Amino acid sequence: MQTGKIYTTMIDFFEDDDWNFQRMDDAPVLSMEFSGKNGRWVCFAQAREEQHQFVFYSILPINVPDNQIGAVAEFITRVNYGMIIGNYELDYGDGEVRYKTSIDVEGDALSFSLLKQIVYANVVIMDRYLGGLMRVMYGDAMPAEEVERIEADFEMGDDESDENTDYSDDDLKFTVSLDGIDFSKLDDSDNTPKADNDPKIDPSDD
Repeated sequence: MQTGKIYTTMIDFFEDDDWNFQRMDDAPVLSMEFSGKNGRWVCFAQAREEQHQFVFYSILPINVPDNQIGAVAEFITRVNYGMIIGNYELDYGDGEVRYKTSIDVEGDALSFSLLKQIVYANVVIMDRYLGGLMRVMYGDAMPAEEVERIEADFEMGDDESDENTDYSDDDLKFTVSLDGIDFSKLDDSDNTPKADNDPKIDPSDD
């Protein structure tokens, strides 16, 4: 595996920022866990040297059941509309949901400050909408109403998970809200968490 400046800067950033991460052997990708105010999930950081790009993914820890694909697709489409940095993605094949942020640095250099914006903008948005995603998937919440509620709470200042949140060690705990979620609907075949080594990233992208 060839590595370059983006990969080296990426490694240096996560070490300096005290993240625990693992390196993939066959691709310029790092895997790590993140715990926010509303849950815990796996993240992947990828260096795309030839394309001069850095990409960061947060992966929803539970796949969407087949019968809720339509509702989740509506939810993330509503969330994505007007989103400035990043977007949600849904794999219709296996129900994986992830949030992606990225940057192209062709003609420039990737700095720690740019990396911090890309990484933390990502995890903040994933954390903000995580409870709503779960309620749509397993609590029969209506996508439009759920997005409206989350965004209204944020605009009123009731959502503390905003871009200015200082994620201290005391904050980063596994605290998924169970309100409105019927976990009796969970089925092993429908909610298999993604393995740490399965980011669905093509090693040829390096």
